[in-house]
Amino acid sequence: MSTTRAAVCSGLHEPWKTEEIELDPPHAREVRVKMVWAGMCHSDEHLRTGDISQTPEVLAMMGVKSMFPVVGGHEGSGVVTEVGENVTQVAVGDHVAVSFIPSCGTCHWCASGRQNLCDLGMMTLAGGMISDGTYRYHLAGEDLNRMAQLGTFAEEMVCHENSLVRLNPWDNLKAAALISCGIATGFGSAVDRGKVKPGETVVVAGCGGVGSGAIQGARLAGARHIVAVDPVPFKLERAKEIGATHTAASLLEAQMMLPELTMGRNADVVILTPGVLGGDLIAAACACGSKDGRIVVTAIAPFDQMDVQLNLFNLAMFNQSVLGTVFGSQSPRVQMPNLLNLYESGELKLDELITQEYTLDQVQQGYEDQGAGTIVRGVVKFED
Repeated sequence: MSTTRAAVCSGLHEPWKTEEIELDPPHAREVRVKMVWAGMCHSDEHLRTGDISQTPEVLAMMGVKSMFPVVGGHEGSGVVTEVGENVTQVAVGDHVAVSFIPSCGTCHWCASGRQNLCDLGMMTLAGGMISDGTYRYHLAGEDLNRMAQLGTFAEEMVCHENSLVRLNPWDNLKAAALISCGIATGFGSAVDRGKVKPGETVVVAGCGGVGSGAIQGARLAGARHIVAVDPVPFKLERAKEIGATHTAASLLEAQMMLPELTMGRNADVVILTPGVLGGDLIAAACACGSKDGRIVVTAIAPFDQMDVQLNLFNLAMFNQSVLGTVFGSQSPRVQMPNLLNLYESGELKLDELITQEYTLDQVQQGYEDQGAGTIVRGVVKFED
């Protein structure tokens, strides 16, 4: 057993605090990773604030009483320093990125090319290791959960090999950290789920990390008009730098400008990537959509939200589709190398999205900045 430093949340609405925790060595099919970069995705805040906290009944199915305390972080990249028995996918010294959806390779979903829907995903938010159900992280004698079976807000991480994607030695690790969740999810929302075609009009509602991926996915897919929607002016300015052709402060404002842009047709694809998804946004998104429009629901809503505003008559008569997506509806081991190649060629802009680098001790500050709308993307830089 060794120790490492990690950002831990002890309960609902409690702040992220850096703690020295105990870390067990990797068991069979598990890997120890020295973290180099961690992305600060909004989903970790959804966990802290309760949006994705599970009910006692669901937790009981996972064999746990609470999702707390938890080590945060589910975006990141690093270097493999130790492997357990029977590890075949990575070796010591390999550069890796994490995947918040593990992929076993053998379940129905993986075998049919949909690794983003792997059955192992049901255990991503709480519980012991995928391998044997026991815990590797401990604090003051108490077992620690890890966000998405990862916990990248730690100087060292132990996870299952199914949660890692092996990178090329020359791949940029900072870029890989961003791609490992938010950018890939947004990009796939446009390209893989929204199936944006050349010449189409796309609305992206929410211009943070995920939205920035969606804007660039739409641009690379050949969209003619890309309307970025966000109430924060500086995020709209950044959106124009990466591909947005028009901007609006709200979906209503976008709805008013679309008829002139499209000769009355409206948007072919509307992608919802706000910080927190409300049920009222579905009707507003559909109102921006064209006949046969695709409405892609990417953002996270509170776990128990059941009410949605939707004009069912218009949904049917306009032949529209409302589509959910996880990881942008693409397999992590396909999407990450693809996006890293686009980054290396200069076609995918990532460096421009990072508005602040933080230390491990500044994770709480980073999320406060995110909540205040003063950053697009923050990253945690670990010491060399």
